[in-house]
Amino acid sequence: MQFFTTVFERLPMVWLLLGLLFNAAGLYLGFEYSLAFAYMIVGWFCCAYGLALFVFRFQERPRTTAATRLSPNFVQAGAPVVMPVTHDVENEQTTEQSDTE
Repeated sequence: MQFFTTVFERLPMVWLLLGLLFNAAGLYLGFEYSLAFAYMIVGWFCCAYGLALFVFRFQERPRTTAATRLSPNFVQAGAPVVMPVTHDVENEQTTEQSDTE
């Protein structure tokens, strides 16, 4: 299943690469060749389709985190506020308790 997920995530890049290759082939053949225009049209279509797939896939991606704003007092003078260390009384063992065990 991971294979198909990887393939479908890369499809916009494949279409974009295919379009660039068609454009390069059309330019390589030159405009004297009668099918060079067809290569260029197919290349631009593939590039546009790849970009459209990328935009649609980006819009459909679920938001993972909600936008939260930090208060202006979160960072003061470029240094974060150091939180005081709290001691957990229940988990601490005194030396007398550890000696008895």
